[in-house]
Amino acid sequence: MSLTAKVLLSPVLVAQALRTRARVPRLPEAEGDRTGIAGAEHAAPNATPLTLLIAGDSSAAGVGVTHQRDALAQPLAMQLAAAVRRTVHWRLVAQSGVTTAGTHRLLIEHAEPVHAEFAVIVTGVNDVVEQVPSHRAVAAREALANWLRNGCGVRHVAFAPLPPVHHFPGLPQPLRWVAGADARRHDRALAEWAATRGDVTHVPLPLPFHDDAMASDGFHPGASGYRLIAQEIALHLAALMDAPRRGARR
Repeated sequence: MSLTAKVLLSPVLVAQALRTRARVPRLPEAEGDRTGIAGAEHAAPNATPLTLLIAGDSSAAGVGVTHQRDALAQPLAMQLAAAVRRTVHWRLVAQSGVTTAGTHRLLIEHAEPVHAEFAVIVTGVNDVVEQVPSHRAVAAREALANWLRNGCGVRHVAFAPLPPVHHFPGLPQPLRWVAGADARRHDRALAEWAATRGDVTHVPLPLPFHDDAMASDGFHPGASGYRLIAQEIALHLAALMDAPRRGARR
């Protein structure tokens, strides 16, 4: 998306954004516990428990469903526990509306110290909404990843990709087209940066989602969308954990 096109379309985009914000229902974050232990029934004998942090924006917080059991964090912990046959101690730190930099601040200001072996970060849409340049969003991700590694003992940070904004049914055209182009540019920058680091990955999720996987606001995942995301991220993390063992057998 060129700057010229954005400037030419700006009166229409601003008007559509204001109408969309007034029209679309503001859904609450999912209720339920934000910490827990998953998979004790799946754990292999003498298996060491795994610690997992999930952090980010409204999609991390479960906006679009009523309870955390149908959102991202709790199902992700349960599916990961089953995949690796280990108990998973999980914690969710998330807030609607935060950017990547805001997620970092949220974690720093969290009431309890954050420690985990693996972290899943779900951010990016609000970087697009707030018109954060993609290079600044990447810099915020790098600062967050470094803080998690050096301050929280995180071995690996998995960043969820930006969602397919260009398919969001809650956005009118041309706002959907422009925001979608921005989201794809941000996601490419995220993937390129993640590929330069051994302790960070960009999770390859099967996108886009169909309309029936979306919540009633047309912006957030519904229960089936969260279920798909949780399953794919769990498989991604399980593969990362298994990679050293596969390498050792060669």
